[in-house]
Amino acid sequence: MKVRRIALTAAALVPVTAGALFAWGELAPHKVETSVEIAAPADKVYGILTDFQGHSQWDPFMVKAEGRAVKGKTLNIELRDTDGSTMTFKPKVLAADPGRELRWIGRMYVPGIVDGEHYFRIEPAGEGKVRLTQGERFSGALVPVVAGSYLKMADEFAALNNALKARAERA
Repeated sequence: MKVRRIALTAAALVPVTAGALFAWGELAPHKVETSVEIAAPADKVYGILTDFQGHSQWDPFMVKAEGRAVKGKTLNIELRDTDGSTMTFKPKVLAADPGRELRWIGRMYVPGIVDGEHYFRIEPAGEGKVRLTQGERFSGALVPVVAGSYLKMADEFAALNNALKARAERA
């Protein structure tokens, strides 16, 4: 009888724990954000950003990208992190507003496990300048468990931002 009670208690704790993790991941999402000022027009910055085939020539983080920046389309992106390892994923474009915003969502396996909504925002920053803000908001059941792994993303985002800045500011 005691063994059965322990088994039932353990069985009840699994969905409760899973539900708590999911709620924590949804209610307290994790976010990484970086920005840089670029002395170039918004359309030029957006054009470089959305020329996915060109990323391999200048981008140290997004080393391969295929697809079109069109709402609803799927991209094929390969990232290289600071330790040299790569990851390929296929995000869906949520917004593609030329000169202003590119946003997509990538998911780990199925929706709700770990979802990352990635964005690039381009905003005026004075005469002939823009501010590029790149970030990602993570949500889902496993986000609290893997949140520490996202800390180095700020450096990777900054590397992309600075490489884009250098390319856009070249003659």
